[in-house]
Amino acid sequence: MGHCTPKPAAPDARAGTTLPAGNAPPPEAPTVDYADRIWGQAAMAPSRDLLMREHGGGSFSQIMLDLAEVQVRNGRDGYRWEGEAWFGGDIDRLTVKTEGEGGFGEGVDAAEVQILYSRAIGPYFNLQAGVRQDIRPTPARTYATLGFEGLAPYWFELEGALFLSNKGDLLGRLEGYYDQRITQRLIIQPRAEVNVSAQDVPENGLGSGVTDAELGLRLRYEIVREFAPYVGVSWERKLGDTARRARAAGEGVGGFAFVAGVRAWF
Repeated sequence: MGHCTPKPAAPDARAGTTLPAGNAPPPEAPTVDYADRIWGQAAMAPSRDLLMREHGGGSFSQIMLDLAEVQVRNGRDGYRWEGEAWFGGDIDRLTVKTEGEGGFGEGVDAAEVQILYSRAIGPYFNLQAGVRQDIRPTPARTYATLGFEGLAPYWFELEGALFLSNKGDLLGRLEGYYDQRITQRLIIQPRAEVNVSAQDVPENGLGSGVTDAELGLRLRYEIVREFAPYVGVSWERKLGDTARRARAAGEGVGGFAFVAGVRAWF
């Protein structure tokens, strides 16, 4: 069976000719404020300002109590807290942090408050600078603080800081944790923290080098997203010269503890 062959088209008289360019004025380009033509600029300005705030131009706040727990250990039961509150926008924030611990019937062993300016330096990390005030142990110290916090690859939360005291003492801290979801509400969290000192601070029982470290594992259940009780274990230990100073003073250098507490935010 053959195939049909189309008939050649008739010659076009306009082919090969040069046509003059059009000289009509272009249409008016649309603007993002097109509604101003109908309702007027004064009437639309409040709505436009509200739209910008709702899409990233507003201020927000959060109070997070990350740890509020009882620690049961051999010979000395205690408590611990760690939390922060912040106010600001997507880029700039005022942040207040606090943490501390103590023993039942013995008062607070360690407590601190930090007031920081936080600036986003990328999608996942904030640079922070401000002041840290130690309340316990005594003698109290005031520190200039420079640090960071953010979300590292593979969803690890990291936080680190350097502290320079009013006495010239330089300290450092690095901590991190990871939330592994078992179900939508049941979460297991490994956690680690290490503290270092650039020099001996005998008034506070610190030796130079790595002063102490902590490893923990906590299992929490989110009754609602804002409130989650948890249980777990924690291992803390003083290290190096700090441990030797503690032994010389008749103090313990650390060990395991069973912990139970709540994590809450609003």
